[in-house]
Parts: sequence; structure tokens; C-alpha cells
Amino acid sequence: MKISFDRDALLKEISIAQEIIATKTALTILSNVLLSVKDGSLTIKATDIKVSFETKIPVNIIEEGSTTVFCDKFAGILSSLPSGEVEIEQKDQKLTIKSVVKKAKFQLKTIPENDFPAFTEPTNVNFFNIPTKEFKEMIHQTIFSVSDDETRYFMNGVYIENKEDSLFFVATDGRRLAHIKKNFGIPIPEFKGVIVPPKILNIINKRASDEGNIEVGIGEKNIFFNFNSYKFSSVLIDGQFPNYERVIPENQNLSFEVSRTEFIEALKRVSLLVELKTRRIFLNILPGSLIISSQENEIGSAREEIPCKYDGQEVMLALNYVYIEDPLKTISSDRIKVEFTEAMKAITLKPEPEEDFFHIIMPMQTE
Repeated sequence: MKISFDRDALLKEISIAQEIIATKTALTILSNVLLSVKDGSLTIKATDIKVSFETKIPVNIIEEGSTTVFCDKFAGILSSLPSGEVEIEQKDQKLTIKSVVKKAKFQLKTIPENDFPAFTEPTNVNFFNIPTKEFKEMIHQTIFSVSDDETRYFMNGVYIENKEDSLFFVATDGRRLAHIKKNFGIPIPEFKGVIVPPKILNIINKRASDEGNIEVGIGEKNIFFNFNSYKFSSVLIDGQFPNYERVIPENQNLSFEVSRTEFIEALKRVSLLVELKTRRIFLNILPGSLIISSQENEIGSAREEIPCKYDGQEVMLALNYVYIEDPLKTISSDRIKVEFTEAMKAITLKPEPEEDFFHIIMPMQTE
């Protein structure tokens, strides 16, 4: 195999492969990226067994062939070279990398491509196309609520289901829940609800542009994403996602509204003196004002008052400040509405005016 190419074009794709690969040690084929040159293009593949990535880029082909090379070092070498033409040649289980601009030359050991794992192909999978920007918004509004408790593996991903041609994304860690629903105005193929690992969703969110559509295919054990020249796939999490509908309050008769910017800035300041173990802050809701406070028993306390729209009885709520701060960072509206019934029942946080998503947070004891 021998090719020349634009350094920047290849480095962009190899950096995606780096995100996929599980380990940066050179002891396994899974640390390697597959380079295959055929029919006028270079195919790049990377996998950690669960998540797979494939793309093609045009290159100047001198000799066809294929091999695998340690991805982390290959990316490091490309990063160190100046922009411009680079040449690589594979011979005798070694890959030679040369810059045409600088007199720099590197050699990396290679492993034959037959040792590289085969990718799962999407057989009997119905794909559907939806706007990438809206799909990324669904990821953005839910992924931070995924549980990292591996003993509850069925909550270690975002639950995706199709009901009445609307796509639902739900994530929960047992103390909070994020929920978004979108109708794209097209028929979506039927599929049973699936739990998608956050790794693949984070990569899609980072690498897909806001322009155009993304093609999504959901099988029994895998999910597939195609956009631009990229093909991604991931193994699904096997398990029963909790019945999230039972957590959603049917009716909450109390609510207050505040400026999102004032709320998040006050939270940031008050959280400087929060107990690290509990992360508990207090919301004292009064007609016309919201008092946000915290107490670090051995150090001190903090208190800030901001205007709010509320005309009910005085109420005190205690909440994990991270559970409020996370959704506030994802909401773009100027106003926030918080709905509740009483101090120890779930609260619902949503934009004002309402959109197609909301966040539910379980309160803490006030003492």
C-alpha cells in the first residue's frame, strides 16, 4: 500500500477514530485503526467492539492495499507534521510516514487487517431520515441525566422509543429524569424501545453538523447512524428501562417563573458554599422573590435573592444544585418555569413558554 494525501483531511478522520478506540496501549488490535486503499479512496475503520466507525476519503493512490496501525501514535505523528502533502507506505509489517513539506520520516509497526474485527452490518433494518439539528437537540436535552451506576446498567443509556410517529428520548439516574418528544412529520418505522449507550450519542452530538439530515436505523441489538461520509454503529444496552411515565406528575398546581440567566448565575455563586457530599441548596419561594441559599457547616453559608413570578404560600424546597444546573445549561429560553405540589414531591423544570421537553427532579430533605 502506498498513498499520498492532504494531512489535515486525514487527521480530521483519525481524530474521530481515536474517540472510538477503547485503549491507547499497543497490545491489542482494538488499539489500531484499519486503513484500506481501493477504488480511488481510503477507507478508515475503528472499533472498541461495541462502537464502530467507518468513513472514506479521496487520496492519491500509488499502490492499493490495507493494514492496521496503532491509532494513537499515528494520530500523534500526523498532528506533529505541518499542513500539506503526506505520503505513507506499508511494507514488511511497517508503515512509513513521510512529510513532503518537511524532511520528517516515521515508521510504525502494523498488524494485518485479517485480525481486525468484522463490523455488524444493518440487515433487516429500516432506516429513517430526520434533521440532524433536531436529533442533536434531543441528545443535548437528555444525555446528562444518564446514570453512571453500573449496577443499574439498564439506566446507563438514553431510552429511545417511537410512539404514534413521534420520537421520544428519556434518561434517568433515579433522582432526576429528562424527557423530550419530537414529531418530524414523517412516518417512522416501528421498533421496540431501545437503550442507547451515551458514548455513541456524545460522538454524534460532537461530530455531526447542524446542517442536513441524519439517517438512523434501529435493529434488535444495534443502532446505526449515517451522515455525510460517516457510518457509525453501536451495540444497544440489553435490559428493561424503568416505566418512566409513572414518574411524570399528572398535575402540579403550584409554579414559579424566573429569569434563566439570573437563576443560573445565582446558583453558581451560592453553590460555592454547598456541602460537597450532599450538594444541597435551598429554594425559599415567596410571592415576588426566590431566595437561594446554601450552608457548608464547617465553613459558612451563602444566600442570594432574585425576582420571581409567584403568588402562592411560602414554600421551601431542598435540591441537589447539579440537578438544577445541568438542565438550565441546556435550555435556551430567557424564562424558566418550575412546577411543584409540595416540598417532598417531584418538581418539573421547563422553559417558558413551554417547548417539547421537560426535566423532573426529586427533592431532598430540608433538614
